[in-house]
Amino acid sequence: MAKIENGRQSADTRSIRTISSSHIDDESSLGSDSEINGFTSDRQTDKYGFIGGAQQYSEESAQDVPPEVLRQREVKWLDMLSHWDKWMIKRFNKVRLRCQKGIPPALRGRAWLYLSGGKVKKEQNQGKFQELDSQPGDPKWVDVIEKDLHRQFPFHEMFVSRGGHGQQDLFRVLKAYTLYRPEEGYCQAQAPIAAVLLMHMPAEDAFWGLVQICEKYLPGYYSPGLEAIQLDGEILFALLRRVSPLAFRHLEKHKIDPILYMTEWFMCAFSRTLPWASVLRVWDMFLCDGVKIIFRVGLVLLKCMLGTREKLKACQGQYETMELLRAVEPRYMQEGFLVREILEVPVTARDVERVHHSQLKRWKKNRGELNFKPPPRMHGAQLIMLAEPPRRQDLQQNPTIVLEASQPASQLKKGKEEKKSMKKKSMKKSQPVEEIPNPYPLPNDPPPSDPPAPPPDSTSSTQEPEPQTETDSPHQQKEPPTDLPPAKESALKRSTQSLSSTEQDTYL
Repeated sequence: MAKIENGRQSADTRSIRTISSSHIDDESSLGSDSEINGFTSDRQTDKYGFIGGAQQYSEESAQDVPPEVLRQREVKWLDMLSHWDKWMIKRFNKVRLRCQKGIPPALRGRAWLYLSGGKVKKEQNQGKFQELDSQPGDPKWVDVIEKDLHRQFPFHEMFVSRGGHGQQDLFRVLKAYTLYRPEEGYCQAQAPIAAVLLMHMPAEDAFWGLVQICEKYLPGYYSPGLEAIQLDGEILFALLRRVSPLAFRHLEKHKIDPILYMTEWFMCAFSRTLPWASVLRVWDMFLCDGVKIIFRVGLVLLKCMLGTREKLKACQGQYETMELLRAVEPRYMQEGFLVREILEVPVTARDVERVHHSQLKRWKKNRGELNFKPPPRMHGAQLIMLAEPPRRQDLQQNPTIVLEASQPASQLKKGKEEKKSMKKKSMKKSQPVEEIPNPYPLPNDPPPSDPPAPPPDSTSSTQEPEPQTETDSPHQQKEPPTDLPPAKESALKRSTQSLSSTEQDTYL
């Protein structure tokens, strides 16, 4: 009998392992996952793929960017991604500014992979994900992962169906991580992190993005004992003393431990707390600047909810305070307001490290040594790149929109110049009588000869945000001269200006 899943009937209750190994062709379309789960084609999804729920798009929670501005930003990001190492080393402040403005949706998945260092990690470990994906996995972790799959963004069309493509990929990514880091295994808070990545990139890219977040951005968060998240809770509380003394004194008075209200915020990087437009903007800045962004978001919410005496009148005790923090007012989470407040919080990576050092000493004095010693935390994309310098080939993009040119632009230009010179010589030998073209030519009359068109700009294919088809220029349809050497790799084939860096850059 069919089960009721997320308030809707789900007829597919098979194990995800059975579905993953079934004979169903991955490329065949059963419709979207929402259609499998009983939704018809007339369902209403928002611009992010949400069918309903609290994170669905609304004009009040988001601010739309004009299309012409979005196109300009896409061109700038394409240029940055084509010369990523130079931008990161020499003009990182500009990269940071553009992340703060928001990464264009069409390029967000690729930008996240580059910012996190997942692109380099993937290129330096070719075939590793496929190897892990082919292994059965530890039954202990596999069973827990399967139970958690349907809890991840149940109102998003990618994950709404039990056993759908989204849940299959989520299972593959999480299972692969337990094999990649068996000493850590699986933590429930990793599932929403992986799900957010899967909304923007294929499973292999999402796996390496998850690896980087767990090892570089939030090391130790998902290890047994959760000591790292408890330590960061103390850091948040110490920073709150400076940012909002009123909120700090209130929480201290009622003995509300930070672990009670900030665990889900930090471990899920606010992906289950904020409206989706705000989640994406926070992640843009988080993957650029590191964990200080997560601290700033937490400080903004605490200051807004508990930072005035009027607010504190409504929460006289511990229970009322916790209820208030569990239901943050929407106006404080609105995209524009939240981003402005985040950028104004006076907390730097150096501040975080300084407080971390003092809180660690306090921890060792009161509780002893940490049972799990995570690797050092990397505060942002630039430090990750400097710690593990990439090779040039690691940053090379693999465009999927490839236009086949009949010949390279340089040779095409050379051939046209030769034709022009030949025509000039023939003109000198014989001066034909000027003919007036017939304004009403018959069908059998030859068309009037047109002057040769100027050669196309060889850089046009790399300057335009959208590639043009081969039929746009009649000269490109002509066969190359027989006396030219064989054409080498086409400049268009080497173009890095496509909007996709992998086979499927984004699912949305």
